[in-house]
Amino acid sequence: MTLKVGIVGLGRMGKTHAEHLSKYINGVELVAACSLFQSELDYAKEHFGVKLFYQSFEEMIDNANLDAVVVAAGADVRPEMVEYSIKKGVHTFAEKPLGLSVEQIEKVKNVIEDNQEKVKFQVGFMRRFDPSYKQAKEMIDAGKIGKPFMVRSYSQDPIKDIAGAIAYAPHSGGEFLDMCVHDIDLCRWFLSAEPLEVYSIGGCYAFDEFAKYNDGDNVSCLMKFEEDKMAFLFAGRTAPHGYNVETEIIGTEGILRVANVPQKNLLEILDNNGVRKECSQNFLERFEEAYLRELEEFILCINEERQPKLGAKDGAKAAKIAYSCKESFETKTLVKINKA
Repeated sequence: MTLKVGIVGLGRMGKTHAEHLSKYINGVELVAACSLFQSELDYAKEHFGVKLFYQSFEEMIDNANLDAVVVAAGADVRPEMVEYSIKKGVHTFAEKPLGLSVEQIEKVKNVIEDNQEKVKFQVGFMRRFDPSYKQAKEMIDAGKIGKPFMVRSYSQDPIKDIAGAIAYAPHSGGEFLDMCVHDIDLCRWFLSAEPLEVYSIGGCYAFDEFAKYNDGDNVSCLMKFEEDKMAFLFAGRTAPHGYNVETEIIGTEGILRVANVPQKNLLEILDNNGVRKECSQNFLERFEEAYLRELEEFILCINEERQPKLGAKDGAKAAKIAYSCKESFETKTLVKINKA
């Protein structure tokens, strides 16, 4: 059976999901697209073969006869969209975060859990589907590094994209929610534990524009987890060399490092500048395969009638922790994290 899928939001992330659905994932047909911008709908028609177009999400859900929908619209409108599609019985994949406040996120989570018997839901933490991170988790679970007790994770955006980051700042929820939330999810995953306390610092070292939103252009935090496990996270928006995500997991019997030296591929360039490797320039390039694999898993869960492992609870917990990081950053105090 071919699943009929729709998508809302056709920015950079939405276009990536639409391309994967229309060209690379078997057993699905991207039949509908929703956007407020006619240029995005025209793009969907030309590049992805979409036949049904809407400027209202509710109209698409009510009229397009969809089996599933991908919600890639902005976080400011995402909660209402997820709630609507779930209540209408449409399997839903949503980008993170599930809202821009703890109250929104908890409300969405409750709606998803109330309907989980009939509807499949998956949140977009794509790093879990990256081959390197997936192998690291398998090695940890197999006891290859003993007991993991420390995670160090960096997420840095290239400075060449700073204009877009500034423009998005009013709607991003801040650097901890927008960027560190992926690192937070990895920490919970790798350590199999929940954080208890966090202390955050940082500032506007190059771009004061973020200060008006109680945010920084570079921020960090130290977390204490259950069983005295630890994590150190850093998120920056001013990397001169490109997009840089790296993670280290330290255990009692070994250490795992993912992308310790960021590079686009295995190519080395030898020229009058010396010997060098190029770096990925954005998150879509670095995690291209992971974005494809996460959607494949979502479709597989629908066909096999099972709930995705990466669901509403993971999305809500990571976001709430990110808000605790933000609270610590704003108040300059140690914040205890509610595990509920």
